[in-house]
Amino acid sequence: MTVAVRVIPCLDVDAGRVTKGVRFLDNIDVGDPVELARAYDAEGADELVFYDITASSESRDTTYDVVRRTAEQVFIPLTVGGGVRTVDDVDRLLRAGADKVSLNTAAVERPDLLAEGAHRFGSQCMVLSVDARRADWSPSGFEVTTHGGRRTPQLDLLEWVVRGQELGAGEIVVNSMDADGTRDGYDVAMTAAVRAVVTVPVVASGGAGSLGDFAPAVAAGADAVLAASVFHFGELRIAEVKTALRAAGYVVR
Repeated sequence: MTVAVRVIPCLDVDAGRVTKGVRFLDNIDVGDPVELARAYDAEGADELVFYDITASSESRDTTYDVVRRTAEQVFIPLTVGGGVRTVDDVDRLLRAGADKVSLNTAAVERPDLLAEGAHRFGSQCMVLSVDARRADWSPSGFEVTTHGGRRTPQLDLLEWVVRGQELGAGEIVVNSMDADGTRDGYDVAMTAAVRAVVTVPVVASGGAGSLGDFAPAVAAGADAVLAASVFHFGELRIAEVKTALRAAGYVVR
C-alpha cells in the first residue's frame, strides 16, 4: 500500500503569536495561531506543527492555551514542540489536545526522555525533531544543533537519528539550518542520508520556496514535507503543493 505524502504547515509560536524568520533570526509577526490553524485546516493541510520557539516559563501556559484552543477548532493531527523537559510536560500537551509531542534540545540533553515518553504514551506520540547543518568534522557531513541553532553538542546527525529511533521516536523531523527560511529548496542530501538509516517516517523541513521544491524532497525519501513562510505569506497554497506532488507521481490525500 502506498502511503500518501503529507503536507504540513509549521507555526513558530512566540508568546502566543506566530512568527517567522530566516535561519531562526529576524523574526516578524505573522498572526494568530488559532486563526492560521483554522485556515490551514480548511485549505487541506494534513497536519499542523506548532513550535514554541522561546519556550520560556512565561510563555508555557500561553502555549497550552493555544494548543487547547486550536484542538477545539481543527480536526487534523497537531504536533507540538518547544520547552518540553519532562514526561509530565508531554502529558500536559497531549491532554491539551496535541496528538504528537516533538522533542529537540531536551532529547539531546536527556535522551531517556524519548524512551520514557514512548513507553508511557506510545512511539506514535513521540517525534524527534533535529535542527541540523553541514559540518566538516562529522562522519556524515551533518551535525546536530540545539537551543534554536545556537549550540553544537558535537553530535553526528545520522548517529543521533538512529539512536532516536532506537529510543522510541515514531517520526523524525529533519530541519536544515542552512536552508531554513532561505526558500532555496530543501536539503535533499540531508533528507536522503537520514532516510537511509531509519525506518520511521521522515519529515523534510527548511528551505521550501517554490512548487518545484517539494517533489525532490519526497524523491529523497521524505514521507512528509513541512513549510512555513511560503504558506504564511500566501505565496503558495496547500492545494497547489498537493497538485504539484500529484503531477510528479506521488499519492497525496
